[in-house]
Amino acid sequence: MSEVIYLLKTQLEENKLHFTQKPILIGGMAMEYYGIRKSGADIDLVICDADYQRLSQLHPDNRKDIYGDLGVVIEPFEIWRSIALLDYDFYKAGAIETEKLNMLSWDRLLLTRVFAMGVEKYMNDLELMKEHCYTNFRNKNFLTESEQHIPSYKKYNGIVFGGKYEDDMREIKLCT
Repeated sequence: MSEVIYLLKTQLEENKLHFTQKPILIGGMAMEYYGIRKSGADIDLVICDADYQRLSQLHPDNRKDIYGDLGVVIEPFEIWRSIALLDYDFYKAGAIETEKLNMLSWDRLLLTRVFAMGVEKYMNDLELMKEHCYTNFRNKNFLTESEQHIPSYKKYNGIVFGGKYEDDMREIKLCT
């Protein structure tokens, strides 16, 4: 079990938090789960509306509203019924299911950062996600091949037609 999942499971048990549907882990801890960066101190969750309604009644003084996204803060948790007014069902799509929670999918994590890219922290997260993909998933052979032609790419704004490269004047034979 991942450290992030274990920590979250432990925190849910310690805070005696129970839900009718498994909460979805989002935010910094999701970033940590995917190995992008360490999380901050809080734990962000998205829950279904019925669970939100129950929690908001139990903790009326802990309610939080950010531009219509309603949540309840129960340290160390920030528990939301929506992010960018997109609800539980949106964030559950493609989620990784574990015993006590759902882990936000990579693509939904990326979207949460895109939705808030006007905020420097989330723009930085987008850069980290891009670098994570480049480091872990780029085809190394394609990268080596493209690096041979950097002078041509620079000269022609990144586009070379017909396999005619300025840097070596050889035509590349394409496989058919």
